[in-house]
Amino acid sequence: MPGQVRAVENEQDGLLAYLAQMRDAVRLAAYGLDPQQLRATPTRSTLTVGGLIKHCAFTEESWLTTVRGEAQTVDERTWGENFRLADGETLDEVLARYDRIAERTEATVRKIDDLGHRIPIDHSMPWNSKDLDHWTLRWVLLHLIEETARHAGHADIIRESVDGATAYPLMAAAEGWPETEWVKPWRPGA
Repeated sequence: MPGQVRAVENEQDGLLAYLAQMRDAVRLAAYGLDPQQLRATPTRSTLTVGGLIKHCAFTEESWLTTVRGEAQTVDERTWGENFRLADGETLDEVLARYDRIAERTEATVRKIDDLGHRIPIDHSMPWNSKDLDHWTLRWVLLHLIEETARHAGHADIIRESVDGATAYPLMAAAEGWPETEWVKPWRPGA
């Protein structure tokens, strides 16, 4: 994940590129963590790095299911479970699922190819606006960027609380950047 989003061709490409960048940012918080650290709750919150990644994947899948007009089966149990890694669930499994969801998101957006495409609003959800009857695909992508960025920030705070690591040193380590005066790649136990 480079520190900046690549050059973009058009609005659709830009929205997908920024969403990919935010996915990478939330994933980066898990770099080098062991299973116990992925589940750690070092702040007053019950959020964990692993749980936030799982939640971001769940949220993206849920929104794109709505975009495609497919039925959803979300209840209080599944909603709560998407914020934590289950016993025996691994980071590799969660990241592989997130990758599959990301591929499907990009394929769906490219297939629709109309950012003004209307998506009916589910008014049974209390947080959805009652005075609107639809979202647009553009709005959904912007919302996913915002949601994923917010959770990337949460994951950064939790990660820093776990072992002191921050985003750029983690990025430098993950990408093999050379050490410089201003960025030293993260190392376990350093």
